[in-house]
Amino acid sequence: MDDASMVGLVGRVSGVIGPGLVGEVIVRVRGGAEHFLAYAADGTGRIERGTVVMVVEYLPPRTVYVTPAYDS
Repeated sequence: MDDASMVGLVGRVSGVIGPGLVGEVIVRVRGGAEHFLAYAADGTGRIERGTVVMVVEYLPPRTVYVTPAYDS
């Protein structure tokens, strides 16, 4: 999967993302759902489990940078 096809996909946080933490997200991709290691795109935010996020950067093979998809 190339960078362009991952960017913009929506997923859900399954492991808390935050400073000093490697989080985890589940993203629907390639006809299924896959887990990716995740970091906050702003580098300082904390994103709680269950939050819907959007992929803003993809580092193959299994790392994404995300931002919350909706304001809360």
